[in-house]
Amino acid sequence: MSIQPIEIWGHWGAANPSKVRMVLEQLQLPYIVHLKEFTEIKNNDYLKINPNGQLPAIRDPNSGLTLWETGAIIQYLVDQYDTEGKISYKTFPEKHLTQQWLAFETSGQSPYFAEATYFVRFNPEKIPSAIDRYVNEILRVTGVLDKAIKANGTGWLVGSKMTYADLSFEAWSTIGEGLLKHLGKWEGFEQQFPTYTAWLASMRSLESVKVVEEEAARGMAAHGL
Repeated sequence: MSIQPIEIWGHWGAANPSKVRMVLEQLQLPYIVHLKEFTEIKNNDYLKINPNGQLPAIRDPNSGLTLWETGAIIQYLVDQYDTEGKISYKTFPEKHLTQQWLAFETSGQSPYFAEATYFVRFNPEKIPSAIDRYVNEILRVTGVLDKAIKANGTGWLVGSKMTYADLSFEAWSTIGEGLLKHLGKWEGFEQQFPTYTAWLASMRSLESVKVVEEEAARGMAAHGL
């Protein structure tokens, strides 16, 4: 039975929609992107889809489900469509470890990297204490990943293969790199976090990541970022 395209509401440069698109690409699921500007996501038409007024959201015509919150969307796509375990595990304890890392990404990477982006690039007033706080969080989270990937010993976060846990971290990792370079804080980063650096290079070699990241880069360049 053919799969109908999944609708995703996203943005040309936002990391959270990119995470979902990478999962869709990796699972080779058909999808349609509805691009929204941030000025549009509090409009009534979009609030009917996501009452929280954030991106992304999806609508799956194959199941009739409309869903928002990035972590919930990724977990749904994996549960619903990754029956062969291409990017997930059905075994114990790997199933729960991948869920753990997704939870850490949505609570420990995404919000801090987003706040860093806001205070560095968009807040009209440059507040050094706020910038320092969130840049330090970028480094802290990076350190957690570096140690965990090294301890696992396979080049990935869980088990012996790339999973949705790894995919969930890539988009904000790229944005974090851009922020550090913008602030002149990149020197010595790769030497400080060698395992993380090698992992990120492996992630960027994936076609599913390349497609989404290249499109996001074009959007950011077009908007002067």
